[in-house]
Amino acid sequence: MRKADPCPPSAVSHGVGIAGLAGLAVWTLIARHFGMSGPNAGLAAVVACGLPMVLWSLVVDKVHRRVSTGIDWRGPARPLRAALDISLVKIAGLWATWLAIAIFYCIARWYWSGNYRFSMDLFIAAAPWLLAASVPYVIWIDRRLVEPRDASYHFGQWVIGGAAGAPDMEQVWHHARAWAVKGFFLAFMVSIVPGNFASVVEWRWSDAIANPVALAGFLVAIMFMVDVCIATVGYMLTFKPLDSHIRTANPYLSGWVAALICYPPFVLMGGGGPLDYHAGGAEWDVWTQGSTTLQWILGGWLVLLTGIYAWATVAFGIRFSNLTHRGILTHGPYRWSRHPAYLSKNLFWWFSSLPFLTVTGSMTDMVRNCAMLALTNAVYYWRAKTEEQHLSADPDYRTYSEWMERNAPVPRFFAWVIGRKRAAARLDAQPAE
Repeated sequence: MRKADPCPPSAVSHGVGIAGLAGLAVWTLIARHFGMSGPNAGLAAVVACGLPMVLWSLVVDKVHRRVSTGIDWRGPARPLRAALDISLVKIAGLWATWLAIAIFYCIARWYWSGNYRFSMDLFIAAAPWLLAASVPYVIWIDRRLVEPRDASYHFGQWVIGGAAGAPDMEQVWHHARAWAVKGFFLAFMVSIVPGNFASVVEWRWSDAIANPVALAGFLVAIMFMVDVCIATVGYMLTFKPLDSHIRTANPYLSGWVAALICYPPFVLMGGGGPLDYHAGGAEWDVWTQGSTTLQWILGGWLVLLTGIYAWATVAFGIRFSNLTHRGILTHGPYRWSRHPAYLSKNLFWWFSSLPFLTVTGSMTDMVRNCAMLALTNAVYYWRAKTEEQHLSADPDYRTYSEWMERNAPVPRFFAWVIGRKRAAARLDAQPAE
């Protein structure tokens, strides 16, 4: 990465994610010491990593003073009377949005069983507090916004039937898409927090270091806990004063389809799903039995891949979220690859499941498993392309993408491979002399 060609600045600093990791580590050690592994302890882990990230963002990075927040802190606040009419429209739109999400939760029966029940209980308990807090928050922020008539305002106009003026339908759809992302994915993330936290806290040290397989399993569990907790913070904290608001949500249907088929209840890769690649197979620990050296090598490789996956989430700080643009990241693993999480996750699946080996010895199972995992990889490639299509509307992303083509190892490697293939094809096409 040449000094004459510096990397574009990142919307998030390294310190945000590090602060979150530190807070999460402290709480995890406390929970382990006192044997706290229940759902509420898991929820506390989200707070433990979220609060340091917020403090770092405000105190060190001073994100609230960025122009991208749309907030003017320097001049006098807009008079309350001038802001109130706008705020009431936005509050009506916000409450209508929450009502629509609540109705969706009621209709979708999967939200009331299994891990999802914890999310629903939490949302029900939080609802009165959110309703009460939303009124002073909206009024306060509208007095400082340079342009308070944003997407929330236009959605509110649409809800009350245009009494406050004709809404901009493009802004209405932006508001709807942004909240659809938050409503769908936040419920899922909250539902898996307790299990991931408990999977780390309940490990005994003696079991974790018993053998290479156990140690790899323990370290992988830690990485997944980090990923889930920090990602959950990201879905919760979509606030303009933190500069973590949703600039745009993916407007392309293909992007939504590609993302949703990777998550329940639409997931295609789960057990018994159309893209399930485990038929007659076994995980890596089965195939490495009897070879401690191979267990250390393969286990270490899987831990490294999971570490990259978690690092890609940590790099977002408080801005992680699917299907949204919340600022362009150019630091951490995003200086090596545009999609480090997808790349590491898909490699992990190949090395952890080893789909070309089956306990049944069936060639059919081998071919099917490899084909299904290859199709799963193709889904994530599709997701990556739809995300690039969405983000390319931002000139900052285009600048970053062009810089990556010139400097980043992963894009340059694939460009080299494609270039060699094209050169070989041209040679093959030349007539023999």
